[in-house]
Amino acid sequence: MNRNLSRSVLLLVDIQPDFLPGGALAVADGDAILEPLRNLVAGGRFPLVVATQDWHPPGHVSFASSHEGRRPFDEIELHGRPQTLWPDHCVQGAPGAALHARLPTEPIAAIVRKGADPAVDSYSAFRNNWDAAGQRHPTGLGGYLRERRVEQVWIAGLARDFCVLWTAEDAADAGFAVHVFWDLTRPVDPSSDDRVRHDLAARDVSIIDPTI
Repeated sequence: MNRNLSRSVLLLVDIQPDFLPGGALAVADGDAILEPLRNLVAGGRFPLVVATQDWHPPGHVSFASSHEGRRPFDEIELHGRPQTLWPDHCVQGAPGAALHARLPTEPIAAIVRKGADPAVDSYSAFRNNWDAAGQRHPTGLGGYLRERRVEQVWIAGLARDFCVLWTAEDAADAGFAVHVFWDLTRPVDPSSDDRVRHDLAARDVSIIDPTI
């Protein structure tokens, strides 16, 4: 990875216990990214590091428990769009919502908390999912990065086929050059990998694999 990173951000997506083995919405093999990611963060290659946290209130609209008769991974229509229903996860203030203890926090300059609106889901670090008015409102991350003259966004985290993918697509749509550390992500559904690669390529997102 011999590139000029002077105007880059390393964006860590949802490195939280609830998404790791033993968590409420565990991503298989998610813990395998922790040590290499820790080394990448601690290595000081990136002048700016930003992390995201899923940060849901109890009873969030994306929880299957909020819909009578529904189970996790059912799909409903929400605000005119397909919505996957999830197990209760990353509830505000709960241990599973914290940044993982093995993630070095000292280099992290900012944390974007998403999914806090009880009526709107939020996969992307840049924009919430659609609301009842059909709008996807920004989280403010795009402006924060532009104020710091960031040009390249480098993404790692969980999960590859949801929050990482949506974050990468929105970053590209916002005009950033985007790179995904493929081996520092893991999917909810491994069968989605070909689709995810296709969708990233359609936005000119580069896939970095292997990282080192």
